[in-house]
Order: sequence, then C-alpha cells, then structure tokens
Amino acid sequence: MEANGLGPQGFPELKNDTFLRAAWGEDTDYTPVWCMRQAGRYLPEFRETRAAQDFFSTCRSPEACCELTLQPLRRFPLDAAIIFSDILVVPQALGMEVTMVPGKGPSFPEPLREERDLERLRDPAAVVSELAYVFQAITLTRQRLAGRVPLIGFAGAPWTLMTYMIEGGSSSTMAQAKRWLYQRPKASHQLLRILTDALVPYLVGQVVAGAQALQLFESHAGHLGPQLFNKFALPYIREVAKRVKAMLQEAGLAPVPMIVFAKDGHFALEELSQAGYEVVGLDWTVAPQKARERVGKNVTLQGNLDPCALYAPEEEIGRLVQQMLDDFGPQRYIANLGHGLYPDMDPEHVGAFVDAVHKYSRVLRQN
Repeated sequence: MEANGLGPQGFPELKNDTFLRAAWGEDTDYTPVWCMRQAGRYLPEFRETRAAQDFFSTCRSPEACCELTLQPLRRFPLDAAIIFSDILVVPQALGMEVTMVPGKGPSFPEPLREERDLERLRDPAAVVSELAYVFQAITLTRQRLAGRVPLIGFAGAPWTLMTYMIEGGSSSTMAQAKRWLYQRPKASHQLLRILTDALVPYLVGQVVAGAQALQLFESHAGHLGPQLFNKFALPYIREVAKRVKAMLQEAGLAPVPMIVFAKDGHFALEELSQAGYEVVGLDWTVAPQKARERVGKNVTLQGNLDPCALYAPEEEIGRLVQQMLDDFGPQRYIANLGHGLYPDMDPEHVGAFVDAVHKYSRVLRQN
C-alpha cells in the first residue's frame, strides 16, 4: 500500500504486511499482534532514554521518538510499530500550554473555562506546521524500520481532546467538560469542529510522512452515555474518517486502514462499525463473540486482553490468549490489549503474550 512515489522518497519495501492485510479484512497466515503503549515505561531502555528529558521535549525530538518507537521491536516480534508521541500535542499546537507532571499526568495551567476562551486558540490550519516534528519522527522511523513492519500514526478524537482542554488534566468524572455539553452545546460543537479541522490535516500529514495506518483514540467515550456520544462524539469520529480518506484521495495517495478505539464505548459498537473505519478496537469489557455478532463481518476487530492479565504467570497468559483467539476467530482480527501497557509490567510477560498469539493462531488455522 505504498504511496506510489508521493511523500518522502525511498522507503524500504515492507517485508511483513500481516497487520495491514488483517486491517483490510484479507486472510492472514497467523494473527498479527501489537500493543497499545508498547513503547513505554515498562521497558528499562525506555526509562533510560527518557531520563534526560521532560516528556514533551522528548515528543519534539524526532531522534528520541524514533528510538523509543523501535525499542519494543528489538525485544518482541511485533507485527506493527506505533510512533511514540502523545495525543496532547494537538492542543499544544492550538496554543494551549500543557505540561506532564511526574506522578500526576498532563496538566493545563490555563484550561478553557468560558466560551470566550475559544478565541485564545490558534487557527486549526496552523497545526500542521506546528507539528512538523511529528512528521519528521514518522519519516525517520519509517526509514529505520527498514520495512520490518508497518508504522501506525495516531491522534486523540475530538471529544477526548476537549475533555483535557476543559478539565485541565485527567478527571474521574469529566464533570467540567460534560457541563459544557449541557450548558454550552453551541460552544461545545464549535470547539469540536476546531479540533476536527486540526486533526484531519494532521492525520493526512502523518500518512504523507510515512504512516501506513492510523488509529483514533476516543479514550473518554465511556464518560458519555449513548445520547451524548451520538451528539458530541460520533459525528466528529465519522467526519475525521470521511475527510481523511477524501484528502488522501485528492492528494493522489493510497488509502491506509483506519482504526477507531473508543474505550468503554461498548454501547456504540454498531455505530462505530459503520463510522468509516476498517478496524474497531475493543477494550476488555466487551465479549469478543458478542462484539462480532453486533458489528457483522465487514470490519476487523482489534483487542482485547485485559492488560492486567499480563500480571498472571506466563502459562496462564498463554491460556488466556488461546481463549481470546478462539472467541475472536482466525480472520478479520488483530490481537492487542484492551488498553495500554502499565509501567510496572514485566517485559518477559509482554513477550509471552506476543509469542502466544503467534503460536496459537497458527495452530488455530491448521485445525
């Protein structure tokens, strides 16, 4: 699925396209696997690389992002790489200050409080030039991957980004952001449109730079019930996919598979499966067989082992993977966790997960 000479020249030929074929719904010899947050603090080498710099300085260094992206691939036979970055580079590019507070997470010193605060935001058209460092990291990483596996680009979905920009950081209730939805629906839609207008060229720019698939993270879907989700999240999730695909086509670029991961959004599985994405990511609260019944056979499913299962002994991880693969079936499926890896996880157990997927999925196809 190369871009026929458009975008940066001379990317090495892809040797393992199993992940891309599964994403497009084609048959594969085994089940491909990658992990959300596979470049993360559970790896000693990640902690060592990151020790010298603050979080967002690391994000702005193409060399550091490339190194962090490649580290898990040196340890594990993963079937895809995902660029090391953060969803909050987009609010930063829109002019908001964001810092990463050790032990606390992201912090916005001046969150959006009033409708007039939207005037502080930069023109979304400026985002692409502000985020050139992400594109440089993608191009560098794609070159250094040497065709080993495909490279995934990503962004946060509009509602999830909105929550951070209003809450000023993480929140267990999202009460401030939801207050906007109820008290300021017009301003909420205005903000969600600004974010969508920023995200579309940003995601297209990632493909131009070398990304071979895209994932949209709607990490805070679960804070919305079906009605709010259908009004304030789903329309923008749909619009991102539609406009990204149209822009790629207009630019003469080959399409790339798109993944939507709406954490705790199990109430919207049918809608997500028809939102214009080739792959729907599932968290661990969804039963795979029921998910398949609900979404039909026209999308690939991705997920969904509980990340905490990796605390289990390696033998038990193998058994849980076997059950998961039995439940999802051999085709139209990409194995992953139901959320990201946690910092205190044993790399050996991550390796056991990856190996179990490869081993058992091949057995499954023989029977």
